[in-house]
Amino acid sequence: MTESAPANPAPAAPIPPAGTRRAPDPAPRRGGGGLALAILLALAAAGAAGYTAWTVWNMRQDLGAANGLKGQVDTLQTAVDGLRDDNANLRRRLSDADGVNRSAREEVLGMAERTKNLEDAVANLSERSLSGHDAMLLDEAESLLRMAKERFALFGDASGALSAYDLADKTLAGVNDSAFAAVRQNLTAEREALEAVQPRARANDLATLADLRAQIPTLPLKTIDSQAGADEERTFWQRAGNALGSIVRISHDEGTPLGLADDRLARELAALDVAHAEAAVLAYDDRARADALKRVDATLVAHFNVQAPSVQTARQRIATLLASQAKGGEPKLGAALEELRNLRSVHALKANAGTATASPAHAASAPAAAPAAASSAAKATP
Repeated sequence: MTESAPANPAPAAPIPPAGTRRAPDPAPRRGGGGLALAILLALAAAGAAGYTAWTVWNMRQDLGAANGLKGQVDTLQTAVDGLRDDNANLRRRLSDADGVNRSAREEVLGMAERTKNLEDAVANLSERSLSGHDAMLLDEAESLLRMAKERFALFGDASGALSAYDLADKTLAGVNDSAFAAVRQNLTAEREALEAVQPRARANDLATLADLRAQIPTLPLKTIDSQAGADEERTFWQRAGNALGSIVRISHDEGTPLGLADDRLARELAALDVAHAEAAVLAYDDRARADALKRVDATLVAHFNVQAPSVQTARQRIATLLASQAKGGEPKLGAALEELRNLRSVHALKANAGTATASPAHAASAPAAAPAAASSAAKATP
């Protein structure tokens, strides 16, 4: 079963060098041309079949897309038809709305005319109410100004007149008509004139003069007091001699009423001078007041006991009255009252003229508004 190796092996074929390749063996030539042609034809048929299949597939895709586009076109056509119907309906509605708008516009015009008439009526009512309010305030201000003027003219009461002017100014401040600002300016000027005469200081001076006039009858006289002191120091025989010597008395006559009258008349003269000073204060006569006070002081020095504390107090009061700040001429009142009366007269004339002009205009506008309202109502009825 085994074969023995030959004793002498065949010599090995020589190894070709690495750089040289052996040429392939020639293929056997057994019908090779027909096979290659068949292969080429098969490949061509396969390519044609693939191309045909690819074309068919693309055609199917295009057909599906075309079918989808057709559906979309049909849908869009349906939508366009619906939009056309809606557009037609909208046009009909717009035409109806135009007709309604025209009728509504005419109605609005008629309502605007009536509203304007109502506004005019309300404005007239409000103007009447405001004029009534202003008239009440103006009546009150006029009454206060007249009261201040008469009180100052009759009683010389500057403080009361100033208070009345303050109330009148507050009353005029509530008037809505700015035409009465001139009245407030005149009122302010008269208030300043009243304040310049120092009403409170003048009232204090009057009170001081009244107290001084009531105090003068109690002041001690110089002659009686000196005679009483001399009687206390002299003896009985000296007093008796003086009593007998008083039957015939020789004295120096100065030619003045005081030298001819009894010393007791000095009280009445001093009281009269004080009253004269009071009258001068009420008459705003500073010169007469100063002269009267100086005469009172001279009477006190000449006929009263200047060493007595009461006489010294009276003289100090006279000096204070002479240095008082309550000085100045009598203020002239009534300009604000006259201005207020003039303005009220002018406004009354204007109001009457405006009422007479507005009545025909209102009567003419009312018939014009009626036809417009009737036509608007007739158009709105269909």
